Formats: sequence, C-alpha cells, structure tokens
Amino acid sequence: MESDYEKKAAAAKSLDWIKDGMLVGLGSGSTAAHMIRELGKRVASGLSIKAVPSSDTTAKLAREAGITLLSLEEAGTLDVNIDGADEFNAKLQLIKGGGGALLREKIVAYNSKFNIVIADSVKQVKRLGKFKLPLETIPFATKNIITELDQMGLRPVLRKNGDDTYQTDEQNYIVDVDILSQNDLVTLNNTLINIPGVVETGLFLDTTDIVIMGGADGTVVFEK
Repeated sequence: MESDYEKKAAAAKSLDWIKDGMLVGLGSGSTAAHMIRELGKRVASGLSIKAVPSSDTTAKLAREAGITLLSLEEAGTLDVNIDGADEFNAKLQLIKGGGGALLREKIVAYNSKFNIVIADSVKQVKRLGKFKLPLETIPFATKNIITELDQMGLRPVLRKNGDDTYQTDEQNYIVDVDILSQNDLVTLNNTLINIPGVVETGLFLDTTDIVIMGGADGTVVFEK
C-alpha cells in the first residue's frame, strides 16, 4: 500500500530528531505505530531514551518494542513528541482524534518542547474539516452537549463501538462534528471548549513545530 509506505517513510525520518538521553512523547495511531517499532529497533541497538505514551494502546506497543516508559508525572517536560494526524493544513494546524486518544495526545503535546507530526500525503488538506472533528465529552453531559452542537449546525454524531458507545482511555465519550464550513477555527475551538462537559477538542491549532509527510520520493518537511 502506497499510504503505508509513506507512513513508514515519515516515521523513520522523524527519528533523526531523537538523541541519547531524551524524554520522548509517543503518539497514537497507525503512523505513530511505525515510529514506535522503529524506535524500538534503535533502542535495541543502543539508543538510550525514555518515553511517555499518549494512550494505553501505545503503551502496550512501546513495551513490546522494548522502550522504557514513564508517566507524564515522572517525566515532567518532554524534549520531543512525535505523533500522527488525521488532517493538517498549510499553517500546520491539525485535526486529531480519529483513534480516540486526542485528550492525552494534546496533554503530551502541550508538555513537550518540540512537536513533530508524521503523516502520509493523504492527510494534507487545503481546509480542515473533511475529516470530522472529534470532541471528548463527559458521559453525564453528552446528551445535552449533542443537542447544543446540533443547534449550532455541527451535525454531531456519538461515536459507537459496535452496538456500544465508544469510550476513551479516560472513560469519556467521543462526539464527531462537521466543521468543514467553519472559517474561524480559533473562535470555534474556544466556543466548543467552553461548553461544560466538553473535555477537549481534536483541533490542534498551535502545538506543531514541523510536519514530516511521506511521499513517493521520500519525505517532505514542513516548518512554521
């Protein structure tokens, strides 16, 4: 698969920024998984790092790869964080949360000195929003939140896992909304995060330092 080739290329390139002794944030999702496996190989060859995972799935994968893990509390501030994205634009703004890990991903990004996003070329868009924006919500408030989002014209859909309601690592729900017609993402994000019971949004508007995009001829690095 061309997309998988691009993901692997971006993942491998991102490790050029990893040096001995660093504290590293490990993102979640399919592209991050390639990075974690490759990082594990480098650790096995002598690279000395410690890492903070952004999801339970990532933690399991990292342990299998032989990477030493810390909690965020133990680590404090991280040197670098490497994560994927569902979409990115020319301003290096992202939509994340397709895999449901957006809350911990945003916390890890916020607590990192340098944020690298790795992606295949399909994730590059002129305008964010073809991919639905995930919102992490408290179960107690979710029905009322959905009503409010519907009144805002955002066409909210409660994420399901088969017949059950999908639950995040923090035991919250995910509501996916349509933001393709929205022009002011900063104002939108502020409006959404101010709704009581919305824990976090999948808009990552100012966290990213570089995006490494895999392509047919290797990788392209986008910087702010």
